[in-house]
Amino acid sequence: MSSSPLNRLGIVTVIFFVALSGPLTAQTPERFTLRDCLEYGLKNQTQVQNSDLDRNTALAQIGETRADGLPQIDASFEYSNYFSIQQAFLPAIIFDPNAALDQFVAIPFSQKYNGTATISATQMLFDGSYFVGLKAARTVKLLAEKDHIKSQVDASEAITKAYYTVLVNQIALDLTHNNFQRLDTLLNETKAMYTNGFAEKIDVSRIQVQFNNVRTQLTRTQRVLDLSYLLLKYQMGMSLAQPLQLAESIQDIDFEYDNYELRKFDYAQRIEYGQLHTTRELAQLDLKNNQVKYIPKLSAFATVGANVATNDRSEYTNFNDRWLDYGLFGVRLNIPVFDGLRKSFIVQQNRVQLAKIDNQFIQLKNSIDLEVAQARGDFASSLENLEAQQENMKLAEEVYDVTRIKYQEGVGSNLEVVDAESSFKEAQTNYFSALYDALIAKVDVEKALGILFTSDTPEITEE
Repeated sequence: MSSSPLNRLGIVTVIFFVALSGPLTAQTPERFTLRDCLEYGLKNQTQVQNSDLDRNTALAQIGETRADGLPQIDASFEYSNYFSIQQAFLPAIIFDPNAALDQFVAIPFSQKYNGTATISATQMLFDGSYFVGLKAARTVKLLAEKDHIKSQVDASEAITKAYYTVLVNQIALDLTHNNFQRLDTLLNETKAMYTNGFAEKIDVSRIQVQFNNVRTQLTRTQRVLDLSYLLLKYQMGMSLAQPLQLAESIQDIDFEYDNYELRKFDYAQRIEYGQLHTTRELAQLDLKNNQVKYIPKLSAFATVGANVATNDRSEYTNFNDRWLDYGLFGVRLNIPVFDGLRKSFIVQQNRVQLAKIDNQFIQLKNSIDLEVAQARGDFASSLENLEAQQENMKLAEEVYDVTRIKYQEGVGSNLEVVDAESSFKEAQTNYFSALYDALIAKVDVEKALGILFTSDTPEITEE
């Protein structure tokens, strides 16, 4: 017997059971289609929001890089109070022509109060690394955008699978409820037959066992359905206390296999391919940046300022007489001469990195080809299994109905009815499992083909 999707879901979603500890407020449940859930999730899921914030960070990095090419202006003011002025010994003959040649006097190097005020500016005129860095910053922004799309793809996959899980569990609940009503009717009929002497006590007991089991299963299925709703809300970034209903059913889902088998596939549809392509662009820019470091850099500079020195504190603010102005401007050319071949070895590393990325492209393409082929094959097989299990469930129901009629007419045994009921429930379980597998395979093939729902469309080009 195939493992039930109810059990698999129960294992996954039991961790969310604690969310039920708070009381639910009485609200009108919102009815969501799958697209509604996806649009809501792509706006509210935390990981998608964080990846969107990363795009804002990349924009700020572009501004940070661009700022290096704008004038850099600094202003400073310095005040010094020499409580002990440094002195130096100078030949006394400088001050007294009659002094001996070997005679020295101590002369202070400064006055007690000193001040300096300056404004300086520099402007880059040419720097090859600056222009490469500016382009690299834009490429980082592009990578952040593709990372954002990747987070949307992952969110869409999780939301879609959680949505389909709710639909499967809703069908399971409906069929289990039908089983409960059918066994309830059969139990009452068998009790009446026993009262009138047309059935034995063991016949009632057999049906009672089946009825008790399906009643327990009904309660368990309802709980699993509730938990699957919690899982869907969690994947959407919705409050677990917010009421939610689905506006679609399994009948609204397109299981047409040809839509995926005949669809033309392009590697550019896979966001992983675009991410690797942008990574290669960054590696190329890193190589170019290290190569342009051999080129000289040219910049302009200018400084204006004033300084003061006095032994009288009151003269410190005498700007007209005591403060002396000065200024200068010029250009600076930095020429790299020899760095021990450091840049040469870095360039070699960049070229090796590019070669590795080219190999990663080959590996990624092979991996995508395998994933697409496997996803298409799994989806085709799951649809075949779903069709078979659906037919088996219908046949098992027909067998049960015929067996029950024969028992009611006195030409069949109660044991045959119980066996038919067990076979019918087993067929239902196999159908649930096949339906769940088909829906998951549908999501997997859409992801493999790169057509899962996202709010952004990647623009990927290959050189």
